[in-house]
Amino acid sequence: MGALVLTAAEGGEFAPPGVGDFFLPPIFLGVTKPMVLVVFSVIIIAAFFLITSRNLKIVPSKMQFAAESVYDFGRNNIARDQIGSQDFRPFVPMILALFTFILVNNIFGIIPFFQFPTMSHIGFPLALSVLVVYPVYHYVGIRRHGLGGYLRNQLFPSGVPKPIYLLLTPIEFFQKFFFNPITLAIRVFAAMFAGHLILLVFTIGGEYLLLEAGGALKALSAVSFAFAILLTFVEALIQVIQAYVFAVLSAGYIGMALASDH
Repeated sequence: MGALVLTAAEGGEFAPPGVGDFFLPPIFLGVTKPMVLVVFSVIIIAAFFLITSRNLKIVPSKMQFAAESVYDFGRNNIARDQIGSQDFRPFVPMILALFTFILVNNIFGIIPFFQFPTMSHIGFPLALSVLVVYPVYHYVGIRRHGLGGYLRNQLFPSGVPKPIYLLLTPIEFFQKFFFNPITLAIRVFAAMFAGHLILLVFTIGGEYLLLEAGGALKALSAVSFAFAILLTFVEALIQVIQAYVFAVLSAGYIGMALASDH
């Protein structure tokens, strides 16, 4: 992308967006826009559930129905399906919080004025993965099976010929204790980073063609803006899917840690 330069019939060179556009200058005292958005997302989520649950009715209002739908989705379609009907209840708040937190921060990327998906900064999903999901699923596994039983369950799958363990056990070790938390974070980060970058390319490119290009090239700005609008809807879908994937995988890791078999 950095090497791409579009020279129009008139005007200067088009400098496409790149990695530098994701590192926004501080607003005040070293506080950046992504930091503010993360805090604001927590306020939005907390206010949404507090307000909608303040006066519950048998026949729910639209807002109560929306809150109940989100809760039911996190509880039954993610936590219970992945962890199991016997063990899922203690983990519903965590899975629901992960899903809604990542969803709101992803959606920020297509909302006017905000227009920045905070999960496009690797530090945020990595913190959720390494500091929240990773300790929880190892802790619950050790608490249930004991340290020796948990390691045996995770590193020595049953039904495998013993010589194969020489190859399989190191792979399982690196996967469970190193790769899982990293790849969990990279999935949502990569999707948000790439999606936002593509939107920037078409939006800024369309603006450049409209204002700087000459002749027939100006007409191409309409095509660029049309692609930007179309990709915004695609990006919205990806934002929801990535929040769901992060929550599903987190619940899946907990379910595997609690299971008696690998």
